Amino acid sequence: MAAAAPLDASTPHVPVLLSAILEAVDPVTGIWLDGTFGAGGYTRGLLGAGADKVIAVDRDPLAFEMAASWSGAFGDRLVQQQGVFSKLDSYAHDLDGVVLDLGVSSMQLDLAERGFSFMRDGPLDMRMSQTGASAADVVNEASEEAIANILFQFGEERASRRIAKAIVRERNLEKITTTLRLASIIEGCLPRAKPGQSHPATRSFQALRIAVNDEYGELFQGLMAAERALKPGGLLAIVTFHSVEDRMVKRFLTARAGAGGNANRYAPQIEKVPPAFVLSSRKAITADPEEVAVNARSRSAKLRVARRTDAPAATIDAKAIGMPMVKEVF
Repeated sequence: MAAAAPLDASTPHVPVLLSAILEAVDPVTGIWLDGTFGAGGYTRGLLGAGADKVIAVDRDPLAFEMAASWSGAFGDRLVQQQGVFSKLDSYAHDLDGVVLDLGVSSMQLDLAERGFSFMRDGPLDMRMSQTGASAADVVNEASEEAIANILFQFGEERASRRIAKAIVRERNLEKITTTLRLASIIEGCLPRAKPGQSHPATRSFQALRIAVNDEYGELFQGLMAAERALKPGGLLAIVTFHSVEDRMVKRFLTARAGAGGNANRYAPQIEKVPPAFVLSSRKAITADPEEVAVNARSRSAKLRVARRTDAPAATIDAKAIGMPMVKEVF
């Protein structure tokens, strides 16, 4: 197996669990699709490990602009495709592998003007594709109930109703248009964070980002698209960063491997169909202490890998894999 580039704290963007992915899918051959291109870490890792070609997909046009300085060196082994990974089976079929990193790219967090970070002041945007409704549209136009549901369902924020009430109160005084003003409103609703705890706005900003970009819908559709696009023996590797995403991925793979029952007694019955995947392991792969020491983002990351069988692709109900649902926002 070709080794991944050594971890280096000076590297601008360190891809999470890259070495673990390359080890889990070794040997890397054929055509792969990187559905979350971002800064290109996984794509370069796969090409360096032996992939004949990588189709790099990202909804953010900035990702390809930032890759212009190095992408040409790979020639026709690297194909760049602006789009969403929920439609990956429209970009390619008979793939040898699909890899997805569900975290937010550090290059997006580092740009204040993109509005993802509560640590930098900027317009309250959060749109990965830079089109459609923004986070500012949500907090200024959605009902108090809708905001509370978003914060609770997508961010698992226990103080969702208190925060939603404060947002509506403050927007009636003046529209909320910047990240730091929203962060300040949220901070005023919660106890001060203790040393070592995450910022009080973390869950709320996560929830809004997920809502603005329909991330759970994308994930659900992307899992089924990967099942359709992989050839028999093809590998699916997915890195998640929080419990809801990981639960969705785990339940989907378990169900499609024919190894699971219902997620809960209220969920729709999962129709028994021939297994489409074989799980590489029932337990998620996590970062080792060395990687965590170099890259703090890897602390919460979980990798799950499965191999496609020759069974026909099938569909599954979103509720059966625990996908959180929120009614229309506007």
